[in-house]
Amino acid sequence: MKIELYLSKRGSSPIEDFITDLPKGDQARFADVFEGIEKYGLDCPRVQFKPLRGKLWEIKFNAPGGGFRIAYVLVEGQTMIWLHVFKKTTQKTPLNDLDLAEKRMKEVLGL
Repeated sequence: MKIELYLSKRGSSPIEDFITDLPKGDQARFADVFEGIEKYGLDCPRVQFKPLRGKLWEIKFNAPGGGFRIAYVLVEGQTMIWLHVFKKTTQKTPLNDLDLAEKRMKEVLGL
C-alpha cells in the first residue's frame, strides 16, 4: 500500500512536523507503522484500524510515549493519505481532532 502525507496549500506537512517533534522512540514507532502498512496494508500487525466518520478512518497504535492516532482516507484503491496525527489522551476522539481530519479529507477528495 502506498502512503502519502497530507500537505497544506502552502506545501507544508503538519504530519511530518508532528512526528519530527516527538522523542526518538516515538519517531521510530511511527516509522515502524509506516513501513508495516506499506508492506502489509490493512493486515499490518500491532496496529488497529477503526472507522471514524464516512470515509474517514483511524489507525490506533502505542508507542513509548503513549497511544497515538492517525486519521486517514483511502483513495484510488491502494493509496492511504494520512490527514491528521494526535496523541490519544481521552477515551473518545476529541471533536476538534475529528473535525480537522474531516476538513482535510474533504480538501483532499475535492468535496
